[in-house]
Amino acid sequence: MLMEEDIEEQSCMLEDSLALQAAERSFFEVLQEDQNPLQDDSSLENFSPLHQPTSGFTGSPEISEESTRRYRLRDDDGDEEDDLEGGRKSKLPAISVVDELAEKLEEVLLVCQKNDHGEATPNKIGRAKGSLNRSKPQKSDQPVDMRNLLMQCAQAVASFDQSRAFEKLKEIREHSSSHGDATQRLGYHFANALEARITGTMKTPAFDVLSRTSMVDILKAYKEFVQACPTLAMCYYTANRTIFELASKATTLHIVDFGILYGFQWPCLIQALAARPGGPPKLRVTGIELPQPGFRPSERVEETGRRLKRFCDKFSVPFEYNFIAKAWDTITLDELVINSGETTVVNCILRLQYTPDETVSLNSPRDTALKLCRDINPDLFVFAEINGTYNSPFFLTRFREAMFHCSSLFDMFESNISEENDCRTLVERELIIKDAMSVIACEGAERFARPETYKQWQVRILRAGFRPAKLNKQIMKEGKELVRERYHKDFVIDNDNHWMFQGWKGRVLYALSCWKPAKKQ
Repeated sequence: MLMEEDIEEQSCMLEDSLALQAAERSFFEVLQEDQNPLQDDSSLENFSPLHQPTSGFTGSPEISEESTRRYRLRDDDGDEEDDLEGGRKSKLPAISVVDELAEKLEEVLLVCQKNDHGEATPNKIGRAKGSLNRSKPQKSDQPVDMRNLLMQCAQAVASFDQSRAFEKLKEIREHSSSHGDATQRLGYHFANALEARITGTMKTPAFDVLSRTSMVDILKAYKEFVQACPTLAMCYYTANRTIFELASKATTLHIVDFGILYGFQWPCLIQALAARPGGPPKLRVTGIELPQPGFRPSERVEETGRRLKRFCDKFSVPFEYNFIAKAWDTITLDELVINSGETTVVNCILRLQYTPDETVSLNSPRDTALKLCRDINPDLFVFAEINGTYNSPFFLTRFREAMFHCSSLFDMFESNISEENDCRTLVERELIIKDAMSVIACEGAERFARPETYKQWQVRILRAGFRPAKLNKQIMKEGKELVRERYHKDFVIDNDNHWMFQGWKGRVLYALSCWKPAKKQ
């Protein structure tokens, strides 16, 4: 690895994985088309773009064993064992922009989950509405119903009336801006998505910007999001506190993390385990991610392991890290190396919505992944997802529900992140615009964002063989107090039996729950 690696140009781990799977699927579809020359050309598929990155759990070739190899990070002598061919080890630069940002984000997560006070709290970072000047177009003094304009444009798109659709797009753009208020931003980005759908290509200037997000920008966006909004921090807080209570007497804690990404959930838990009476348990983490393009499909997930190793060394927590980089529905139980006598936790936070469902593949990769979670026979399964109603196969229904959902998110960010903060655009791009572009501009297998309501997820998880586990009342109470003290008053956190809900102004946006096997094996 070059010592002067251009970190600024490295893209997001998840984006690279989706892009790789999209390329593989596109090749697979070309072969299918060659074998089926009489395919109907009048379908909606031909009207919709076919180049959007997808999560690609179907039609993917098998990944080599190198992508699923395990390595053990020992704590006794600080040496690192790696079974890469030829004994070659990956060397990282001593100073890395990404590592520096990652450490800052870890600090933010640690601060957000403490009860102490005295420093500025996240909700004080926000701004009062209307406190800053906005760069927005003002063509007239007449109020504009942006949602109505967007729906009219969507109806024209659905009926293939391109003339009327472009007419409405022009009207929307006269009253929208990428740097305006929440409504103007909603109009601007949804207009871009509608244009991408009309033109049948994702090679629009707007999407070209989306596809070039660097890893540094991803980390900056996550840091700003955690500081301004409690949703991600509360998911981590509730999950980590529940896991800590479960492992209060464990000698070995094994966490199987589906969608580990950069591993930002675990520093708080590691710190808590280090302070456990009687000393910390041995911590085993199996980090699961999608493969990256190139000759080292597991490179990024390996870097996550090294980062966690350094953090465990800092707090003297025994640590072992295994990694798997392949499509989740192709993972076998043997690859996870589940040992008897250890406390096992399966963790999946805000990632399963990118797994294809039965509308994409007859053997639903989504259900297959949940079945694997059950086959692990864990002591606890922690699950969190977006509570979304915009997964309808019908475009207009999906568009309307996505508009309502994203409108709440834009309003939430407007109330909590200063308009002058450059990171606001990054946050909106990573957490709203990319999924909206997928939902609006794409159809069929190319639509990678497929959220479901918490009730739909509940049915799937029950069907996989789990039973609900009640959330700890004390943890919920402390979580509500943290949100009330540190964040905007319009954030909502509530619970109903075994579900914790988070939302904005009464609309539920995220849901978290804990599960146990229906019949412990």
